[in-house]
Amino acid sequence: MTTDTLSYAMRNVPRYTSYPTAPHFHGGVSADVYADWLQTIGPQDTLSLYLHVPYCREICHYCGCHTKATRQDAPLKAYADTLCREIELTAAHLEQSGPVKHIHWGGGTPSLLPRESLVELTGLMRKLFTFDPELEHAIELDPRLVTQPLAETLVQVGVNRASLGVQDFDLDVQKAIGRVQPYEVVAKTTGYLRDAGLDALNFDLMYGLPGQSEETILDTVEKTLSLKPGRIALFGYAHVPWMRKHQRLIDEATLPSAAERIALADLARAKLLDAGYVAVGLDHFARPDDSMAIALNDGSLKRNFQGYTTDQGEQLIGFGVSSIGKLSSGFVQNLPDVGSWHRAIEAGNLPVSKGLALSTDDRLRGKIIEELMTSYACDLDEVCATFDTGLQDLESSLTSLNELAADGLVQIDREFGNGTKVWVTDRGRPYVRLAAAAFDAYLADSQASGTARHSAAI
Repeated sequence: MTTDTLSYAMRNVPRYTSYPTAPHFHGGVSADVYADWLQTIGPQDTLSLYLHVPYCREICHYCGCHTKATRQDAPLKAYADTLCREIELTAAHLEQSGPVKHIHWGGGTPSLLPRESLVELTGLMRKLFTFDPELEHAIELDPRLVTQPLAETLVQVGVNRASLGVQDFDLDVQKAIGRVQPYEVVAKTTGYLRDAGLDALNFDLMYGLPGQSEETILDTVEKTLSLKPGRIALFGYAHVPWMRKHQRLIDEATLPSAAERIALADLARAKLLDAGYVAVGLDHFARPDDSMAIALNDGSLKRNFQGYTTDQGEQLIGFGVSSIGKLSSGFVQNLPDVGSWHRAIEAGNLPVSKGLALSTDDRLRGKIIEELMTSYACDLDEVCATFDTGLQDLESSLTSLNELAADGLVQIDREFGNGTKVWVTDRGRPYVRLAAAAFDAYLADSQASGTARHSAAI
C-alpha cells in the first residue's frame, strides 16, 4: 500500500446508506407533512416496513446503534403495545398501498420482545397490510439470547431470514468489546434456527476491533465458514466516541492503525472469496445461489439503512423510536426517546422528529451514489435524462474525482455520442465511499461547519 493510498483510507466520509445523509435532516418535516406524504402512496407503491426495538440486555462497547440496556420485561411489553398503536396510526393515513415486500426488525435486540408481543405485532401487520407472497421477513439476533422456543416462534410468525451479530470469535477481542460469546454458543444458535426451519442466515463480522490481528481475523473467518451462513457482512468498526459515549470504554491504543485495518479487511475478504462467496458491494459477501448475489448480477441490488439489501419495496416506512423511513417525497425520522415517542402516539400523533423533503437534485445525486455503491459504475447521462437535468450540474463533482482518477481508483469515460460514465476500478473499490462523496452536495459545508462527523473511509 502506498502512502497516498493510505491517506485515502484515513479520510472521513459518510457510509451512504442514504442520501442526503441523516445529519442533514431537520425539523421542517413535521407529523402533518409526513401524514400528507403517506396519503400520496398508491396501489402501485410496494412497501418495506422497518421496526426498531431500542433495547438490549447489555450494551456492547463497540455498539453504534440507538439502544439501551434493560433487565426487565415490563418496558419491552409496554414498548410493543405502543408500537402496535403506531402501526395502526400510520396505516390509517394510507388510503391504499401496494403489498409489503420486506420487513426488517432491528435494534437493539428485537427478539427480546415477549412472545405474545411478537405474535400480536406480526398479526396486526398482516391485518393492516397485504403481504407479498415472496415477502422477505428478517430479524437481527443476539446469538447469546436465542433458544429453541424462540427460533420456533420466529418461524411461526413468518420470519424467514435472521442476522446474527458475531463480530469476532477471539476471546480477548470479545472481552475488549464487551461481548463474550464463544463459538459454541453461535453454533448452537445456528442449529436452533435451522432445526426450526429458518435456513437463511446472515453473519455480521467486524474488522478494526481492539486487539484484532491477522491470525485472529483469519480464525474468525474460518469458524464462520464452518457454520455456512448464506451471507456475511464484514463491517469496519466505526470508532465514534463523540456520538456513542460507551465506546470510550475501548482503549484507543489497542485499535488497529489505518494500514492494519486495511490488511485485516483484505485478509478476510480473500479468505471469503477463496471459499466461494461473491463480493457484494463494499462489505457484503454471499453464496452464489443467495438472493443477494443474484440481485448483484441482475442489477436489482439496493442500499438502505440496513446496508446492502435485496429489498425492492418502493416506500420504506419506519416504526419505533428513532426509526427512519424513506418515501418518494423524502426522509422522515421518529422521535429519539421512548417517552416523547410514546406520548406523541398516545395523543394520536405520528411521532415525527425531523426529516428532509427530497429535491430533484437530491434524487439525482442519490441515484448516482447508490449506483456507485452497489455496482461501482454509473452512466451519468442516463441518470440525468431520468431526472430531466443536464450534465453541467455535475461538472464540479467530476472535477472532484480527478484526484482519484489520477491515482487509478476511478475512471471517467467521456465518449462522443456515448455519454459520460464513471467507473470505480478494482483497485479503487475499497474506497468507493470517496467516489460517492464527490457527488455529495452537502458534504463540504457540513465538514467545514463541523455539523457532521464521519468515520474513516476504511
